[in-house]
Amino acid sequence: MIIALEEARRALIGLRDTLRDLGVALRIEELRDKSEELEAQTMTENFWSDAQASSKVLQSIKQMKGKIELFESLCSRLEDAVTLAEMGIEEGDESVTEEVESELAYISEEAEKQRLETLLTGEYDRHTAILSFHPGAGGTEAQDWAMMLYRMYTRWGERHGYTVKLIDWLDGDAAGIKSATITIEGEFAYGYLKSENGVHRLVRISPFDASGRRQTSFASVEVMPEFGDDDDTIELRDEDLEITAHRSSGAGGQHINKTDSAIRIVHLPTGIVVGCQTERSQLQNKETALRMLKSKLMEIKMREKLARIEDIQGNKTNIEWGAQIRSYVFMPYTLAKDTRTGYEVGDIDAVMDGEIDGFIDAYLKANANKPQQN
Repeated sequence: MIIALEEARRALIGLRDTLRDLGVALRIEELRDKSEELEAQTMTENFWSDAQASSKVLQSIKQMKGKIELFESLCSRLEDAVTLAEMGIEEGDESVTEEVESELAYISEEAEKQRLETLLTGEYDRHTAILSFHPGAGGTEAQDWAMMLYRMYTRWGERHGYTVKLIDWLDGDAAGIKSATITIEGEFAYGYLKSENGVHRLVRISPFDASGRRQTSFASVEVMPEFGDDDDTIELRDEDLEITAHRSSGAGGQHINKTDSAIRIVHLPTGIVVGCQTERSQLQNKETALRMLKSKLMEIKMREKLARIEDIQGNKTNIEWGAQIRSYVFMPYTLAKDTRTGYEVGDIDAVMDGEIDGFIDAYLKANANKPQQN
C-alpha cells in the first residue's frame, strides 16, 4: 500500500506541470487584470445609468471570477493532496491511500474538464442550447428512434446538472415522436452540444417488425443557441409570421397543458416552423416560440453566412443514409461510432443513457485548431 501511495504522490507532482499549462491556457493572469479593471468601472459615477450595459459588466466579472476561483481551488486541492501523501509515506500510514488516490482521480478529471472549456471560445458557447428532434423516413421505427435520442440528451443534461425543459412535443403515430424540442440551460450547454447537430443512424432488430428483421433508421438532432430578448440582430416582422393556437397533445404528461394555449408559428419567408406548448399561458408559449424562431434564424444565418433573412431556407440536410454524423448499432454487435472523429464506444446502453461525453470531447479536440463555429 505504501508503494501505491508513492505512485499516487508521483502522479500528483506530475500534475503540477499540467495545472501550470492549464493556467496559461485559461489566461488566469489576464482574467485577474481584466476583472480588476471592470470592477474599477463599477465605481465610476455613471456606471449604473445604463442598466443593460452595467448588467453585462457585472456578468463578465462574475464569469471571470468564477473561472479564477475554480482554477485556484484545483491548485490548492492538488497541494493539499501532495502534502497528505507525503505525510502518509513519512509516517507509514497506509490508511490515507484511498483518499489520496481519490483526490488524484478528481484533480485529473477536473483539469481535463477545465482544459476542454478553453476550446469553447465561440461567441455563443456559453448560451442555453435548444435541441429539436425529427425522425427520418421509416414511420414508427424512425419515430421511436427520435424518442430514444430525446431521452439520451435529456439524461445527458440531467447528469451534468443542467436544467432540461420540454418545449414542444408531437406524438408519433403508434410510438415515439414526430417531433420534440427541449432547452438545456447551463453554462457552456450550447458549446458542448453544438457537436451533436446532425443526422444519427440506428441499426437494430426492430421491435415493431414481427419478422424480427434488422432495421436501419435515421433521425436528426438540430442544435442551436438560445438568444435573449435583448438581441436585436434578427428582426421579426408581424406580416412574416403565421401564428396559430391549438390544443396541446402528446406524452409530455404533467409538462403538457391540455388547453388551447399551445402556439405554432410559421415564418412565411423561410417556411420555418416552431412551436411551444409547455408554458402556463398562450402568451408565454408565444414568447418562447418567438425566441426559438429568432434563435433558429440566427443560427442558420451564422452557419450559412448570409446577409439577409429572406435568403435563409432552413436546414436542407436530408435525414438519410450518408448524411449521419454517428451510427448506433445494437445488432449483431453493440457499437456507437462517430463518423467525423472515429471515436467509438461498445457499451451502447451507457451511451443511450446519456454517457456521450467521449464523443463531445473527441469532437472538441479534433476541432481545436480549426475556426470555432457557432
